[in-house]
Amino acid sequence: MNNIVAIVGRPNVGKSTLFNRLIQRREAIVDSVSGVTRDRNYGKSEWNGKEFSVIDTGGYVRGSDDVFEGEIRKQVELAIDEADVIIFVVDVEEGITPMDDVVARLLRKVTKPVLLAVNKVDNAMREKDALEFYNLGLGEYFTFASISGSGTGDLLDALIEAFPVKPEPVQEEVVLPRFAVVGRPNAGKSSFINALIGKERFMVTDIAGTTRDAIDTKFDRFGFEFNLVDTAGIRRKAKVKEDLEFYSVMRSVRAIEHADICILVIDATRGFEGQDQSIFWLAEKNRKGVVILVNKWDLVEKDTMSTRDYEEKIKKELMPFTDVPILFVSALTKQRLLKALEATVQVYENRQQRIPTSKFNEFMLKVIEAYPPPATKGKYVKIKYCMQLPTPTPQFVFFANMPQYVKEPYKRYLENKIRENWDFSGVPIDIYIREK
Repeated sequence: MNNIVAIVGRPNVGKSTLFNRLIQRREAIVDSVSGVTRDRNYGKSEWNGKEFSVIDTGGYVRGSDDVFEGEIRKQVELAIDEADVIIFVVDVEEGITPMDDVVARLLRKVTKPVLLAVNKVDNAMREKDALEFYNLGLGEYFTFASISGSGTGDLLDALIEAFPVKPEPVQEEVVLPRFAVVGRPNAGKSSFINALIGKERFMVTDIAGTTRDAIDTKFDRFGFEFNLVDTAGIRRKAKVKEDLEFYSVMRSVRAIEHADICILVIDATRGFEGQDQSIFWLAEKNRKGVVILVNKWDLVEKDTMSTRDYEEKIKKELMPFTDVPILFVSALTKQRLLKALEATVQVYENRQQRIPTSKFNEFMLKVIEAYPPPATKGKYVKIKYCMQLPTPTPQFVFFANMPQYVKEPYKRYLENKIRENWDFSGVPIDIYIREK
């Protein structure tokens, strides 16, 4: 196991900037509004050949009216439980605030190593100002400036020394499949992941847009092993009012690009709306496997709509790509969650499958013989050979004497025949016609 470092402190002292500097990617959203990081954000970092994981927490706040504050506090306490070393970030510009005292009191009880890091120290005057942080009773402190990166080297050296000694594992890291949980804000994505991993990894409130960053969680239960990515809900462009919302939408789009399979969570009480469709087509355009979960099914009046009607309605919107698993779940009551996982893993396997060329020809050439491409201008198209390409997503090529006369409807016919004979449920397929 890697060592884990938690970065804690009150809102807006620069924790996320330090986090981004450590993992060398723009993962956590950084904004001058305080309290932007609402969930714990995980990333990997490395210093002097030592790898470690970093947790960026939401700011630690006591007695504030923000609904998220209480939740952030729970998150910080959880992060402190998980970490081997804690970096407590304070801000030299504002000095010690009552909130810093509260956090320090919490940290003095912790038996783990705590490094006090004073941020925004970029000149000699501020070095003097930093002396007051001895009053927090946490011993030595480190001064640094997270934006420019000055001083982070000393902090990291101390961090590596503070790690507990762990036996070196000799296990190769396997690249796990990545499943992104996507959907519009407040469809229940975080509740779904929390229900799966049985840990409150995400903040859940009734307000749409609580999860603002895309967060990876390793999942290893019930014989499945993969990475789950929860993303901020994707909103329509016009609705992206706060900048934060915009960042989060961008992050979700990125999460879709990096995932293998997208689990699209939709809200049963709202139906399959335009926004859900655009997320679906975004995943399809990126050639990702898709599973649709209709969440909050426990809230729907059952006599007004059965699952079959609901499924028909969704499939009508998805034409022509209707070969997609649709499951009705409830993250709250944990109804059919395992089934949802099984379906997702199945879609992942479908996306990986390879059809031997001989078998593929044997079946497809009979199909083509029974219903050849329509003749155009008295010219007959002959297809004599076909195969699956060695690409990460399923792509098939058919060799014809006049490929330009094979039109879209015939390609769709070929795709349907492939789907009838092999299970490619939830996976987009590409068909190419080439000259032999």
